[in-house]
Amino acid sequence: MQTLPVHLDLFALIILLGVAQGVFLGVFFLTGQRANRVANRCLGFFMLALSAISGEIFLNYTNYTFRVLWTSDFAEPFNFAIGPLFYFFVYGRIRQRLPRFWGWHLLPFVIWLVNSITWHYQPVEVKYNAYINAQHPELPFIHQQPYWQDDFTGLRDFVDEMTLLSCVVYAVLALLTIRTANRTASKKTDSSIHTSLRLLSLLFALVPFLIVLVKPQFYHDVGDYLLATYMAATIYAISFLVMQESDFLLNTAQAAPTVFAEESLAESKKKYEKSALSEEVEDAVLRKLARLLETEKPYLDSDLSLPKLAARLDTSPHHLSQLLNDRLGQTFFDWLAAYRIAEARQLLSEPATSHLKIDEIAERVGYNSPSAFHTAFKRLTNQTPAQFRAKGLGQGAER
Repeated sequence: MQTLPVHLDLFALIILLGVAQGVFLGVFFLTGQRANRVANRCLGFFMLALSAISGEIFLNYTNYTFRVLWTSDFAEPFNFAIGPLFYFFVYGRIRQRLPRFWGWHLLPFVIWLVNSITWHYQPVEVKYNAYINAQHPELPFIHQQPYWQDDFTGLRDFVDEMTLLSCVVYAVLALLTIRTANRTASKKTDSSIHTSLRLLSLLFALVPFLIVLVKPQFYHDVGDYLLATYMAATIYAISFLVMQESDFLLNTAQAAPTVFAEESLAESKKKYEKSALSEEVEDAVLRKLARLLETEKPYLDSDLSLPKLAARLDTSPHHLSQLLNDRLGQTFFDWLAAYRIAEARQLLSEPATSHLKIDEIAERVGYNSPSAFHTAFKRLTNQTPAQFRAKGLGQGAER
C-alpha cells in the first residue's frame, strides 16, 4: 500500500487545538455538579461529537490516516448526532428538560451507528481504498473483496446531503425555541441568556451553508478541513462564553445557595461589623428595592444573583449583602427563597393556576431544579408543595 508523509500546516494546528478544546469542554460539562443539569449534559455530548468529527478530518487532512487505517470514517455516525444534541442543549437551557419524545430524534444516529459496523469490520485494504478514493484518488487502488456489503441502508453516498438537512432542521428548531421563549418571557427576564443562545444557534446554522459552499468546490472530501476549521472556531466561541459569562452555561447562581448554606446569619453579621453604610444610603437602596419588587419581581428570574440584583439597584454586591443582613436579617439566598416560595404559595392556592404541575410552578418562580424548590418549600412552610396544594383545595371545597 502506497502512503504519503504526514502533512502539517496552520489549518492542521487550528483543527487540532479545536479538537483538544472540544474534548476538554465535553469532559468539563459531563463531570461534577455541572452534569446534574440536562443542558450541560447535552452540551458536553455535543462538544465530544463535534470533536470526533473534527478529529477524523484532522487525521484525513494530515495524511495520518495512512498510519491508523482502522479509524477510517469512525466519526461518520456523529454527523446525525450534532443536530439533535445542539437542539437538546438549547431546549434544555430554556426549559430545564428535554423535549418530548427526544429519543426519536436520535434514531438516524442509531441507524448509522449500526450501519457503521459493516464498514469498520472490513479488510484493511478495503479501508485503504475508501480513504484514497475520498482524499487521494491519484494513488493506485488495491484489489480486495470486502467481507460483506458495507452499507445496508444504501444511503451512504448521500451522507453529506443528509447531514446538511439534519443541521438545517435542528438549527431552525433551536431558533424557534428561542423565539418562543422570548415571546412568553416577561420583561424582567435576563435577555443575555437568550442572546447568547441565539448567537450559538446562528453559528450552528452556518454549518449547512458552509457545506453547500465547500462541497461543490471539491469533488472528493478534501475540502472538509475548511468545515473543521469553522467547527474549531465554534468551539472557541463556546469556550469564550464559558469564561465571559459562566452563569450562562453553568448557572452558578443556582449552585451558590449550597455553597453558602452553612454560613449562619450570625457569622454573616460578624463579617460586616467593621464596614458601614449610612442610614440614608441604606434607606435609598431599600426604597429602590421595594419599587423593583413591586414593578418587576426580579426574584422570579431563574438566573438572579447577588451581583445582578446589586447592579439593578446601583450598589455593590458587598453593600447589598450587608444591607440584607443588617436591615432585613436575611442572607441573600434566604431573602430570595422567601419571595419565591411566597409566590409559589400564591400560585398553588389560586384556582386559575390549579392546572399547573408543581414542577411548572417551580420553574415559574425561578427554580431550575425541582428538588431545590421542594427543599426550600419544605424548609419555609414545613409542608411539601403537594401537601400545601391539597390542604388549600380542601379548605376551598369546605367553603
